[in-house]
Amino acid sequence: MLEITRDYIQNLQEDIALGKDSAIIALLTDVHPADIADVFEELRAEENAYVYKLLDRELAAGVIVELDEDVRERLLQSFTSKEIAEEVIEHIDSDDASDMISELSDEKIEEIISHIEDEEKASDIIDLLNYREGTAGALMAKELIRVNEKWTVAHCIREMRKQAEELDNVYTIYVVDDKDVLLGRLSLKRLLFSASTTRTIIKDIYDPQTIYTVLASETEEKVANIMEKYDLVALPVLNESGQLLGRITIDDVVDVIMEEAERDYQMASGISEDVEASDSIWTLTRARIPWLLIGMAGGIASAYVIGIFDIEKHPEMALFIPLITAMAGNAGVQSAAIVVQGLANNSLRMEAITRKLLKELAVGLFNGLICSSILLLSSVVLHFSLDLSITVSVALLSVITFAAVFGTFVPLVLNRYKIDPALATGPFVTTANDIIGLMIYFMVGNMLMNAVGA
Repeated sequence: MLEITRDYIQNLQEDIALGKDSAIIALLTDVHPADIADVFEELRAEENAYVYKLLDRELAAGVIVELDEDVRERLLQSFTSKEIAEEVIEHIDSDDASDMISELSDEKIEEIISHIEDEEKASDIIDLLNYREGTAGALMAKELIRVNEKWTVAHCIREMRKQAEELDNVYTIYVVDDKDVLLGRLSLKRLLFSASTTRTIIKDIYDPQTIYTVLASETEEKVANIMEKYDLVALPVLNESGQLLGRITIDDVVDVIMEEAERDYQMASGISEDVEASDSIWTLTRARIPWLLIGMAGGIASAYVIGIFDIEKHPEMALFIPLITAMAGNAGVQSAAIVVQGLANNSLRMEAITRKLLKELAVGLFNGLICSSILLLSSVVLHFSLDLSITVSVALLSVITFAAVFGTFVPLVLNRYKIDPALATGPFVTTANDIIGLMIYFMVGNMLMNAVGA
């Protein structure tokens, strides 16, 4: 792993400025493409373009695939359409190529494709660009090894050699019929040791057992769930007729999982867009301001709730407002996080929703009893009045119980209406629980205080 220090970047920039090509190549010799991509993050666009053209074509292709979207887009803008086609697209898989040029304008895409000499690869890229982003079709690569069930072993090996030229790694050999319908798979072990002669037909030695597949129209989240659940390194993609279209490999799924985790984390933090620290001030502001405004609206609503109740009659209740709002928000987000996680990994089934709500109700009651008991004891020790201590403890029990159920219910409703349930772990639940928690607190307080006063 390359340690990217300030001195390393400065030396590289000095070599670029002086045109010391051999020194630049020496600095990047035997460096992994992912590490070089990290170096590119620290350089200016024109410096990246200069270094990129010095790299070996295969290494350069690996680097550009690893680059952050913004850095890659700036780098591609410095190339002509012909350079992108010949120096980039020709050396990367079809799925990476389609992802890369999809970020460009339609006019630029057409120009690039027109310069791709490999007509089959150009056709594959055009096909992939037609799939909606976020689906298995958009995620798959067209490069794979497929053999016909009617081929002999000798014919199969010849065809495999041709197809393998386009692949860095051979995960699986897929067996299809004359209509390209997927029938099964063939392992190298079976191919080499199960065939009695080179004239043996593939139909007699391949494994016809059911294999895990996914339709091109399915979401990439489902792809990730299938591959994670069954420990797959490659997953074939089919159309509605069962024809083999392509395959998705584990490295692509890891990227999906990481991107989804980053999106959910940002959403839970109240950031409405996928942003990076390097983005412009306006982009970062636009991503953050919506939920800040919602939080502010929630604060105004909370102030209004406090104003509705006659707090002057029992001003001591104001001392515990921060505690009530904090506990309501925390309890709600905890419950929401568990449900969102269950929805994400598909471990929460629809038939378990009622049971889940009842379970969270029980958890809320149990946690509420523990916290309210500790609060009651602490209030007495700190010499608060017994009336106030009992009132706040009962209110806290009610608030935590409600927040636990509410935090469970909201992500389920959002998921039902096809809205990302990760919203429920962010400011939405926290703000709502603050407002409702205060209402519960003051209603319980008024009832108990008035009852004691009577």
